[in-house]
Order: sequence, then structure tokens, then C-alpha cells
Amino acid sequence: MTALILGAVLAISAVVLVALPFLREPKGDDHLETSSPVEDQRLAFSEERDRSLAALKELEFDHTTGKVSDEDYRSLVGPLRRAAADALRAIDAIDAGEAQE
Repeated sequence: MTALILGAVLAISAVVLVALPFLREPKGDDHLETSSPVEDQRLAFSEERDRSLAALKELEFDHTTGKVSDEDYRSLVGPLRRAAADALRAIDAIDAGEAQE
């Protein structure tokens, strides 16, 4: 009987301990800070860079496995590389502008 009571007390205390963070009122402001237009622009260029590099990686894989012919590969790889390079240049320009401030 004592073990049953001890087990119930232990279970209840575990449930309360786990539920405590959800029952408390949040401290302070939990809103995210708004980003500046420069940060938004940098994020957009970073996403473009990531998309271009992912597409390049997939194109390289498809070309290696034979899913994309040499002719198609040559016509597709140039624009993707240019898009990635343009995004990188834009990110560098933003970083250089922030460094000067």
C-alpha cells in the first residue's frame, strides 16, 4: 500500500514538474525583433544563393548519373552559376556597406 501511494505521489510530482513551464506567464516580451530592410535584402540574396547552389548540385548529380545530356547541361549550368555569382556579389556589397558604417 505504501509503495502505491509513493508511486502516485511520484507520478503526480513528475506531471507537475513537466507542466510547470507551460503554466507560467511568459517573462517580458516574446515577440521577435523586426529586421531592417538591409537585413531583409541580405536574407533574400542568401536564399537566392542557396537555391542556385542547390540547383547546381542537383544538375551536377543528374549530369553525372546520365539523366541530363551534355548539351542540356551546358545550357543550364551557365545561368545557374551566374545567378549564384550575382547573389554572392550582392551579399558582398551589402557586407561591405555595413562595414563602412
